[in-house]
Amino acid sequence: MRAVVQRVARAAVVVDQEEVGAIGPGLCVLLSVAPDDDEQIARHLAGRIATLRILADGQGKMNLDVGATGGAVLVVSQFTLHAGTSRGRRPSFIGAGPPELAERLCALFAGELRARGVETATGRFGAHMQVELVNDGPVTIVLSSGEPPWAADAG
Repeated sequence: MRAVVQRVARAAVVVDQEEVGAIGPGLCVLLSVAPDDDEQIARHLAGRIATLRILADGQGKMNLDVGATGGAVLVVSQFTLHAGTSRGRRPSFIGAGPPELAERLCALFAGELRARGVETATGRFGAHMQVELVNDGPVTIVLSSGEPPWAADAG
């Protein structure tokens, strides 16, 4: 799995001019599933993100996780995070998991956050979504789970 985690002042997902998910302060997570990902990886990554200390404490230092601040998480599935761009100019998406697996693991991931007491909203899997957010900081972290570290020149 790959996740782009952004600390946000607010975030929302709109599908067909309808807001389907929205949060105030917290984290916006763009989430992608690989073909070999499983439930254990989804639970592990959800735990890492739930306890990621990138929210500000009283002194403005990144010292708190989303639960400690009472913040929320917006989870948006985004298979394009597994795009291969090393050949040519058109991305390949063979590194992304099949839709059935991705939908199941994205739902499990969001459910794991909820089970940890984190208010969690989601986009709509497979829909054309418009994601609106105000990045706070800006703070953006890229996490990978269940795969080797990316090479310095990955692309």
